[in-house]
Amino acid sequence: MNKKVLCFGEVLWDTFGDEKIAGGAPMNVARHLVQQGVKAGFASRVGVDESGNKLVDVLRQNGLYFENTIQRDETLPTCEVTVQLDDKGQATYIIPQPVSWDNIQTTETLTHAAVNSDAIVFGSLACRTETTKHTLLNLLDETKALRIFDVNLRAPHYTLSTIENLAARATVVKMNEEEARLLIGGSSSTLLKDIIAEFRAKYHPKTICVTRGENGAIIWHDHDYFEHPGFKVDVVDTVGAGDAFLATFIAGILANEPMGKLLVKACAIGAFVTSKRGANPIYDEQEINRIMQS
Repeated sequence: MNKKVLCFGEVLWDTFGDEKIAGGAPMNVARHLVQQGVKAGFASRVGVDESGNKLVDVLRQNGLYFENTIQRDETLPTCEVTVQLDDKGQATYIIPQPVSWDNIQTTETLTHAAVNSDAIVFGSLACRTETTKHTLLNLLDETKALRIFDVNLRAPHYTLSTIENLAARATVVKMNEEEARLLIGGSSSTLLKDIIAEFRAKYHPKTICVTRGENGAIIWHDHDYFEHPGFKVDVVDTVGAGDAFLATFIAGILANEPMGKLLVKACAIGAFVTSKRGANPIYDEQEINRIMQS
């Protein structure tokens, strides 16, 4: 595929006890895009410290290190997040502040990268500070790329006004069911389609995707709904499953695949990732195909 995607935002170390794994939603999405044959660039900022150097090594190894879009910060440290897993493998995160990606700067080369991309992926976490938020908004104002907003709420690191600002600029919005209900409101009995309809009327994106964990996902696109109930697998942890789903979804959109077909594949790859440790397992095509046929 000749399409290019720029993923913008946080890069960090997820720490599981004594173990550290490179992470951050936009970086995870970029890594999954690469596994699916999509040209992916990555824009972030790391500290001038040992953790930052090691993250740069990881980015190089995965074809995501571009000197002009990975900035270095001499003052703020590289981010290290504490990940806590419950008995169902669901993750919660303790995220320090401030860190290097809170200070991503607008540069000519970063703007050039955005302008020359077919899609730009961004989330809400990196926009918790004015500096990085303004950099992203500048990029979105400059580019004609498909703008994909991965809501990815991490309390208390967001404000409703920021979410509204980003949603209003997005072509595609992806969020989980909990985030959709939080942003729109309504009771627990409110139909998800009604929540999506209200979100669509308020922000006017072209496509809305709501993931539902083990229960699959629902998509509104081109005045129609597409649903999948999800695939059942033995869950190790859920870290990175949403990022894998989103990357597959993006690859399908850029390849003009039918929405129903790409939804099945996105759910299957998301399920595959939950069956493995960490956010970026190497794909096993035979196993993914078995999941899709189950």
